[in-house]
Amino acid sequence: MGKFRERFVSFFNNRWLVFVAAMWIQSCAGIGYLFGSISPVIKSSLNYNQKQIARLGVAKDLGDSVGFLAGSLCEVLPMWGALLVGALQNFIGYGWVWLIVTGRAPVLPLWAMCILIFVGNNGETYFNTAALVSCVQNFPKSRGPVVGILKGFAGLGGAILTQVYTMIHSPDHANLIFMVAVGPAMVVIALMFIIRPVGGHRQVRPSDSSSFTFIYSVCLLLAAYLMGVMLVEDLVDLNHTVIIIFTVILFVLLFIPIVIPIILSFFLERTDPAAEALLSKPENMEPGKSNQETHEVILSEVEDEKPKDVDLLPASERRKRIAQLQARLFHAAAEGAVRVKRRRGPHRGEDFTLTQALIKADFWLIFFSLLLGSGSGLTVIDNLGQMSQSLGYDNTHIFVSMISIWNFLGRVGGGYFSEIIVRDYAYPRPVAMAVAQFVMAIGHIFLGMGWPGALYVGTLLIGLGYGAHWAIVPAAASELFGLKKFGALYNFLTLANPAGSLVFSGLIASYIYDHEAEKQHQPHHHLLNAGSIFASMPSVDEPLKCDGSICYFLTSMIMSGLCIVAVILSMILVHRTTNVYSHLYGKSRSSNLV
Repeated sequence: MGKFRERFVSFFNNRWLVFVAAMWIQSCAGIGYLFGSISPVIKSSLNYNQKQIARLGVAKDLGDSVGFLAGSLCEVLPMWGALLVGALQNFIGYGWVWLIVTGRAPVLPLWAMCILIFVGNNGETYFNTAALVSCVQNFPKSRGPVVGILKGFAGLGGAILTQVYTMIHSPDHANLIFMVAVGPAMVVIALMFIIRPVGGHRQVRPSDSSSFTFIYSVCLLLAAYLMGVMLVEDLVDLNHTVIIIFTVILFVLLFIPIVIPIILSFFLERTDPAAEALLSKPENMEPGKSNQETHEVILSEVEDEKPKDVDLLPASERRKRIAQLQARLFHAAAEGAVRVKRRRGPHRGEDFTLTQALIKADFWLIFFSLLLGSGSGLTVIDNLGQMSQSLGYDNTHIFVSMISIWNFLGRVGGGYFSEIIVRDYAYPRPVAMAVAQFVMAIGHIFLGMGWPGALYVGTLLIGLGYGAHWAIVPAAASELFGLKKFGALYNFLTLANPAGSLVFSGLIASYIYDHEAEKQHQPHHHLLNAGSIFASMPSVDEPLKCDGSICYFLTSMIMSGLCIVAVILSMILVHRTTNVYSHLYGKSRSSNLV
């Protein structure tokens, strides 16, 4: 009995259990992706027009991205406290909306409805922040795969919740709002005590690579399964029993990863205590900080004093030269011949606060590169329905479902391939972001040209590239600016998403679309007399429609150009951070080669 209890405690403190629980929470964190499904219910129940629904959509986007409070609370409160706050926000915000839509509460003015949508969707930022901060701290040497998988499951959340609602088979569509209010809150409250840092650096095992391979296999299987289920349900009128079976299989796929912590805790021998002591040695040395600080100052002096041509030497020779210079500086500092200058702030790769990061060029390069890349991708996602209609497609929601799957695969793949770049080649992770942005630039060209089948190719390339951003950027930010204030840094960077969408979608895309629609209707107006013009024009509530590839041609070309600018910014960042990544990952690579 005592041995079982010891095994159970080991299971509860296993970093893979935290990771799997974070995946489940992230599966419920994509509630913002369901806004397109719940907005028609709100529109019909409250007699809103499209402009009012668009304002609710802006409130949703802001709630999804403004995470300053979530980042700050994750530094002050325990993780379960931050998750509880997010669950309460989600429940209160969307719960109140459900009460209003169903007539159980009085109708509020539009500004109050925007606040409720903002509060409800803002709960998602707590889920994201707590899951990412805990898992990145538990897997400090596998940040790319961890971030990619977690952000991927957040992207799949909308498809998963939609499948659950399809199984419920409720005739009242307002119940979808109730499910959005209650479902994620219940899952988060059930798992909130598991999500926390558990000293994951002391739990490194040789089987970790095979465990990640297993998780990746489940992710690919889950994406393929959801894609197949969505297509079958769209094309075939299925029996409700078949839909229930599909949903049960979906839950089985979601629960499969739990076998990893179960096997590690109950069926394999625990790590040798001597080895675990060695792994935890850096933390045990933390109290002796004065010697460590001197060592760090000397290292910064080496960066200042080393000749520029040293970085051009082979790796072995470069390390030898730097070691000689470091030894001379130590000796000179001990003799008093050299006065070691104190640094005014942290260097790249160390722990930054948000205010310290905001005065660094690298941080703004990441921000604006993300704004241009992800902003152009979000513009396509927001306008994909109208894009497909203008090109003559009737089933627009198929493309919306497909781009969500490509988004998921982009997030998972972006984390996987960027990790290969830094692990095997010690090259800066932002180069993967530059590749993703170049792929998106090609995708925008396909969308703009409107060739037969181009919409399928365009959504594939843009979905993959857009998703890759959200695996690469958080991992790169944690490497360049540290883990201590990662929550605040991550939530500031997410502001690039709504900022890009507001400018590119709200101003550029909508203006060009309306302009082209007016041009298409003008020839008809010239043939009519002044009296009949007003009779033939659509009403204010029925905006003009544009047909053909010309509707989004100019927008797509502009987005493609912005992605090329983002590639340039990312490559500048690569050039500036080459030495940092060589220092962070070069040693591990050289030890692996030996």
